Amino acid sequence: MDPLVKELKKLLAGGGAHVGLREATANIPFAALGEKPHDLPYSIWQLLEHIRIAQWDMLEFSKDAHHKSPEWPDGYWPKEAAPPDEKSWDKTLMQYEGDLKSFIELIQTRDLYEPIPHGTGQTLLRETLQIADHTAYHVAEIVVIRRLLGIWK
Repeated sequence: MDPLVKELKKLLAGGGAHVGLREATANIPFAALGEKPHDLPYSIWQLLEHIRIAQWDMLEFSKDAHHKSPEWPDGYWPKEAAPPDEKSWDKTLMQYEGDLKSFIELIQTRDLYEPIPHGTGQTLLRETLQIADHTAYHVAEIVVIRRLLGIWK
């Protein structure tokens, strides 16, 4: 395997310098998912949904010339502070994982440096780094919220 692809896969899985999304979202009491401590503008649920939507958008953009991105910013954030039920939380986690797996398959089969034909100069390498950077940023916010709620290790 290409050493760069190997490192990108590691980065997408959460890297080595911080916790990944799986660890940050493990064992959160359902009642805490919609909490916004200290008047923060978002909850853990909203952050997870935002991460999922943004990753899905970058995946679809990377492979489909006909993909239409959601309206910014409203289309990237859920309005509800909490998921309607535990099944919705689990579904979002599964969709995130499935899209991440699809994106990893994409970077293993395509040229990372070739501009995406329907883009404006973006490459698969850029999209990969953007997904990893964006996810890491919001995972850190999830950890902070968990600390503020007293539900982080």
